[in-house]
Amino acid sequence: MSADAILPQLLELICDLYDDSQGFLDRTDDAQFWYNRGYANGVIHALQRLGYTRHVAAALELDVQDPIAGHEALPWGKAYRHGWEMGRKETYEVMETS
Repeated sequence: MSADAILPQLLELICDLYDDSQGFLDRTDDAQFWYNRGYANGVIHALQRLGYTRHVAAALELDVQDPIAGHEALPWGKAYRHGWEMGRKETYEVMETS
C-alpha cells in the first residue's frame, strides 16, 4: 500500500483521537486521554516532517500550544509523552515501508 493510500487513514485516526480526547487537560484522573492526544500529536508531527502539513491542517485544528508544558513529570504527562513517541515512531514505520 502506498503512502498516499495510507494518508487518509492516518488523517481519520488523528481526527478520531482528537474527538475522543476532547477535554483531556481536565482529565488528569485518566492518563488514557493524555496518551491518546499524545499519540495523535506524534502522528501529526511525523506527517508534517514527511511533507503532509497541508493535509493535516485541512483535516483538523491543532492544539494551539504544547499541552504537556508543566505536566512533564506527572503520570498523565508521561502518558502523553509516551503516546507522542509511539505515534511518531509508528507513523514513520508505516509511511516509510509503503
